[in-house]
Amino acid sequence: MDVVIEGNCYLSGRFERCCVGITEGRIARIAKILEGDKVYRFDNKMILPAATDAHVHFREPGMTNKEDFGSGSLAALHGGVTCVFDMPNTRPQTTTVEALREKHDFASSKSLVDFGLFAGVVKGADISALAERSIGFKLYMGGTTGDMLVPALDSVKLELAAIAATGKVLAVHAEDEKLRRKEPESDLNDHLRNRVNECETSAIRKLRESAKENRVHICHVSAKDSLGLIGNGFTSEVTPHHLLLDKDAKLGAMGKVNPPLRKREDRQALFMALKQGTLDIIASDHAPHTVEEKQEDFEYAPSGMPGVETMVPLMLDLVRKKHLSIDDVVRRVCERPADIYGVRKGNISVGYQGDLMVVDLDSTRTIKVDMLHSRCGWTAFEGMNGVFPSAVFLRGQLMLDGEDQVGERNGRDVVEQATEH
Repeated sequence: MDVVIEGNCYLSGRFERCCVGITEGRIARIAKILEGDKVYRFDNKMILPAATDAHVHFREPGMTNKEDFGSGSLAALHGGVTCVFDMPNTRPQTTTVEALREKHDFASSKSLVDFGLFAGVVKGADISALAERSIGFKLYMGGTTGDMLVPALDSVKLELAAIAATGKVLAVHAEDEKLRRKEPESDLNDHLRNRVNECETSAIRKLRESAKENRVHICHVSAKDSLGLIGNGFTSEVTPHHLLLDKDAKLGAMGKVNPPLRKREDRQALFMALKQGTLDIIASDHAPHTVEEKQEDFEYAPSGMPGVETMVPLMLDLVRKKHLSIDDVVRRVCERPADIYGVRKGNISVGYQGDLMVVDLDSTRTIKVDMLHSRCGWTAFEGMNGVFPSAVFLRGQLMLDGEDQVGERNGRDVVEQATEH
């Protein structure tokens, strides 16, 4: 074995004291005792699969003053995330093979973690060519950062059919632009009034009619009314900020996101749906903007907040407090994202990639901006508790040791990796 990792391992829903043997980046054997070239022993600490964050905006190219693949992947790594899927609303937008190739080159040279790149859905896009290099396709039904709005599904009817033929996931920002009000905003209540629950539910209903053949994934579900519309062939995600924050949070423009932070009853309904299995995955929608941008008048401040580093720690702290089970969290940040997008990660099983994180639920830290690694330099979760990993492995390579990044920068495109096996 190249690498052996010993500890209290999460295997098929239970913990077992054993060794995980990794050869050429993949789990080759699991046994009570193994020998290897490198051996790491973690006593009774929990060994979990590392997480996949299926929704990040690392802002490269074009907006690297906010983030890039170097800083974003460093934040991901410190949060136990070894695979990220980056969205296409960059500058230029990732809607051509040339733009996809350029972003791939940036990511390959800078990323500490593995990555997949979304292609954007626009009229006239070369879907078959984009499908060869992308993890999936992203459709924006409501106006938000990046100006990739497709307000009428009929306008991309041919593109949706072509995506269905590829079998790729169609991830959707589901807000009905026709129902979105554009009145002046001065606070989170105003932002919610402009993007009421019906914006989301109407968009999901339209997808039921116009994207029947697609593998639709509803991004950042935020409204309790949407919960009865997902499932039945549609997969879904929820963010930590929609689970833990609502419109009454004293955040000002730092809490301005799309879809908006809603009422407490929406947040509580999402939390119950997560526990009951209605929602498939948790993703951060890591969308950093600079402090200066967020300090503009509320009306003009951009929407979005960082979250890739705090997602897993916040969820593990809920496990520590017994609000969620470890099964709830592992399934939704490790197993299901990898399953939905066809990546061999997120599971401590033979044949899967050796992406692991080491966790001690008794070791909590108060989240403070000066301990985080995103270039944007702020967090909406300041003062909350998180359980951060003490070690992280990517394909068997130790990447994080305590608070120190130690591994080589060798993040790879998961789509390329899939074609090699």
